Amino acid sequence: MNMKRIVFNSGVTFRVMAASVLGIISGSMVGCTNASPDRNTATNTDIKPATNTSAVTKTANGNTKLRSVALTVGDLSNPFFVVMGQAVEAEAKRIGGKDVNVIIASSAYDLNQQANQIENFTAANTDIIVLNAADKSGIRPIVEKAKQAGRIIIAVDTGAEGGVDATITTDNTQAGEVSCKYIADRLKGKGNVVIVNGPPVDSVIQRVSGCENVLSKYPDIKILSKNQNAGGSRDGGLRVMTDLLTTFPKIDAVFAINDPSGVGAELAANQAKRKDFFIVGVDGAPEAITAIASQDSLYAATATQNPRRMAQKAVQVGNDILNGKRPSDPTILIPVKLITKDNVSTEKGW
Repeated sequence: MNMKRIVFNSGVTFRVMAASVLGIISGSMVGCTNASPDRNTATNTDIKPATNTSAVTKTANGNTKLRSVALTVGDLSNPFFVVMGQAVEAEAKRIGGKDVNVIIASSAYDLNQQANQIENFTAANTDIIVLNAADKSGIRPIVEKAKQAGRIIIAVDTGAEGGVDATITTDNTQAGEVSCKYIADRLKGKGNVVIVNGPPVDSVIQRVSGCENVLSKYPDIKILSKNQNAGGSRDGGLRVMTDLLTTFPKIDAVFAINDPSGVGAELAANQAKRKDFFIVGVDGAPEAITAIASQDSLYAATATQNPRRMAQKAVQVGNDILNGKRPSDPTILIPVKLITKDNVSTEKGW
């Protein structure tokens, strides 16, 4: 099979199938920039319909050899997903060897685009599909179709309906809880908080729910806003926080559902010359760690995730299933750790 390499702007290199095999994901690959991805999708007329077979071979000891893995994520302009892609490729090649085909695609949180990607991965007889769902419920029909065709699907970072084989995610409720407990403690139980929300995916919903559950125990803490979707991006955080700063003259703390939107929120604060609040995010992104370590930054804490570990585990579990070994519990939660100015000097990051 012809292979080529795609190098993203971040310097990350992923090995992907040549266009003759998966030209169908043209417009789905995006670099680590804030440019909007091309949402055009191509047809798969050059690919034979999927059958309930797997493009795998048996090794001498009877194990099934891993030959291909595909990952579709929400947004490859987010370093979190870039690291996840790196880890998927590395783990796939560790298990199956250097000739394993690895496809990394961005859905841009577009359900139709992601459904098209999964359909094409299925048609190409991909062994393991690692799915970061753009829409937990909306993705169900295409997941069901892929499962009927014999594909192994591992949901990662957020849940997905339709009968996925396993779900590997951060304990996102815990991430929201520890973040907002830090906020409540630092405010001493009194103040105005805004939540910079994000795409309505399972992980984000759980983070916000965990935050609200904690803050509800403090009657003197008021949530001024919680429904503004910053899209999980720096640009979105800048846009949403700019509006919130105009609307609310007194804000004491910000909870951002991820670090890119939190960094954008700090940029908005700097532009508005506002220093009257602090920001807590989720991810443990390198730029957030740097900000927390800075004496002048408004960034106070982040509940760090482990995208590398999640991605590695997804490939490992998928390969186990490929060889007839299903996990005893299909839902695997990875705990978070809160990084603050007190412990940031010992944090290694992703």
